[in-house]
Amino acid sequence: MVENPTYSLATFAGGCFWCLQPPFDGLPGIHEVLVGYTGGRRPNPTYEAICSGATGHYEAVQVKFDPEKISYEKLLEIFWQNINPEQAEGQFCDIGSQYKTAVFYHDAAQRESAEAYKTKLQASGEFSETIATEILPATQFYVAEDYHQDYYLKNPMRYQMYKVGSGRDAYLKSRKKNKD
Repeated sequence: MVENPTYSLATFAGGCFWCLQPPFDGLPGIHEVLVGYTGGRRPNPTYEAICSGATGHYEAVQVKFDPEKISYEKLLEIFWQNINPEQAEGQFCDIGSQYKTAVFYHDAAQRESAEAYKTKLQASGEFSETIATEILPATQFYVAEDYHQDYYLKNPMRYQMYKVGSGRDAYLKSRKKNKD
């Protein structure tokens, strides 16, 4: 396959990476969404090492997109709508450094957009706590093991049970309801 030079990358950590892949998958302008690990200290981490919390990596998604078809700002909007940015130590029932939220910027324009969106969200009054999501420079992204890729498609019942059981589903529904 010939790589399209106009594709850009966006990297987001939003708790369990299984739950962050579906919101981006299949959108016009999205070429690929991979789950993996980023932001840590050890090369070539495994899921088991990540779960120990000793590597410093975040579970994350890396989105390859065509900026002429979908903007980075739209990707930021999707990201922020699918996390609880007030949780500092993880997401929902998943607590630990690997489940913390972050936007990993790939260039100065992404950094500026991410910081502006975070500032706007904090000022909106939608959240009573300080936004804990960090804006960090992108580092090496390690693709997770095959069984984690497209988990929501390969294991739909288990995925749905996890999404409901973790508290993510109820939180996202209540947030959407409050906006309507």
